Amino acid sequence: MTKSGPPQKPLDFSKLRLKSREERAHKVAVTALGKTPPANCSFAQWFASLPDFLGAVELRRTVDAIVAARRAGRPVVFAFGGHVIKTGCSPLVIDLIERGVITALATNGSGAIHDLELAETGTTSEEVADTIRDGSFGMVRETCERMNTAARGGADGAGFGAALGRLLADDAVPYSNLSLFATAHRVGIPATVHVAVGTDTVHMHPEADGAAIGAATLADFRLLCGVVAEMTAAADGQAGGVWLNFGSAVVMPEVFLKTVSVARNLGHSLDGMHTANFDMIHHYRPTQNVIMRPVAPGHGHAVIGQHEILLPLLRQAIVDTLAQEDSSDGN
Repeated sequence: MTKSGPPQKPLDFSKLRLKSREERAHKVAVTALGKTPPANCSFAQWFASLPDFLGAVELRRTVDAIVAARRAGRPVVFAFGGHVIKTGCSPLVIDLIERGVITALATNGSGAIHDLELAETGTTSEEVADTIRDGSFGMVRETCERMNTAARGGADGAGFGAALGRLLADDAVPYSNLSLFATAHRVGIPATVHVAVGTDTVHMHPEADGAAIGAATLADFRLLCGVVAEMTAAADGQAGGVWLNFGSAVVMPEVFLKTVSVARNLGHSLDGMHTANFDMIHHYRPTQNVIMRPVAPGHGHAVIGQHEILLPLLRQAIVDTLAQEDSSDGN
């Protein structure tokens, strides 16, 4: 049997080395505290009243990066998952496209499907927990037919997104004004679809054409590489482009990382580029592949919250900041 050592004695706290708090670095100061905005305040006054900490800081930095990118003529790419459409945010994104703030769109198959359904029927999404039990989940005819039409139309090199935009810009589509892809087609900006085969409901149907889907989405990947290559700052000290990832936890962060590698391999430094991830929780891939690995320290931003709250905030802050700058410039 092992004998225990001598009884432990309490440490002598009188020997602790103390210093004045005046010597300590502080993370919180009264200058950064939130303020109470006046009644009937403007959005700019309300936005300025936010505490200067954490998410509010990252939101402001993202807004500043977007505004600087557009002033410098650099791209602002809006990459998104289907949940952005499903939370009613399409009109906000469309507004930013029409204002010339968002210069390119990129999404996964889910984002494209929900955009198409909303444009053609004014409705989208189903209760998966109910329909998965009887095997009816995703088993709708029209969506598959239309998505496969777009895939075949883009397989010749035009790309999935461009073909989908043309299809939805047709006058016969009742809600084309609410389609991101129809808007991109009308305005003339790139819109790309990045499909992982087997992840989308339309892949379950017998009409799904793997060759066409693959060719169309590969064309879009190569187009997106060209967009990302333009995100390098035009000159030292100027702003680079901005990549916004909204609600895609896997596909779009992975696609972005590969576009960054291609661009840099071909000699595009991407210096000055900023990235931001907006989502309800922290995910591994957006953290690593969007806000950390691709950019210089301090150029990646994370804003956590719900799309239906954050996207309206982001849009209004951008619009107000641009208006304030135009006003101060005398425009």
